[in-house]
Amino acid sequence: MRADEAEQVAIDGEKRGRKASRETRRQQLIEATIDSLAKRGYSDTTLADVAVGAGLSRGIVNFHFESKENLLVATLQFLSEEYSDHWQSALDKAGHSAASRLWALVHADFGRKICTKRKIAAWGAFWGEAKSRPTYQALCGARDVRYRETVIALCAELKVEGGYDYHPEPMALSLCAMMEGLWLRLLMGDGTTRETALEAAVAFVVAVFPRHLTRQGPTPR
Repeated sequence: MRADEAEQVAIDGEKRGRKASRETRRQQLIEATIDSLAKRGYSDTTLADVAVGAGLSRGIVNFHFESKENLLVATLQFLSEEYSDHWQSALDKAGHSAASRLWALVHADFGRKICTKRKIAAWGAFWGEAKSRPTYQALCGARDVRYRETVIALCAELKVEGGYDYHPEPMALSLCAMMEGLWLRLLMGDGTTRETALEAAVAFVVAVFPRHLTRQGPTPR
């Protein structure tokens, strides 16, 4: 390798290192913000708390986000994208049958990656602010619509296949409200666990779609 080529490789490597460091630090700060939201709530979370939680200086927090508002928006965006990517990945792996896809969607909501006490508590902190903060609604709104439309489409397909007596849109609303309610139970800390919440969700969909689902999974068709 020529000297100028070697120098360019070294420069490129240094740039990648700096970029990785920036991304790593941003993620550290976002994870520390999730921890602080879970522990202190929205109003009592400060940049100083986040810096201490991340093991970084206050100056690093200011460098990456400049303000508490920017940091919170980035944290919400991370949680929203993570949740959306998680359920979409579950659907992609489920195959083409509506029963398998609905089964995957229900299980995705209680997956170990996203259904944790700290993340649910952080979501709860944001839910308490959403009505007065259009930015938060804008960040999550499109993803919420896509999720709702996906559930409606699955309910419509299952209705046709199974001859069920319901309207797809109200049924989809019921399904979404049921799963959101189980997350609320987990947030309240009333003794509900991730496992018992999933069991309850499975019991619900099995009762609603008996020609497609059993407690063991989708019925072979």
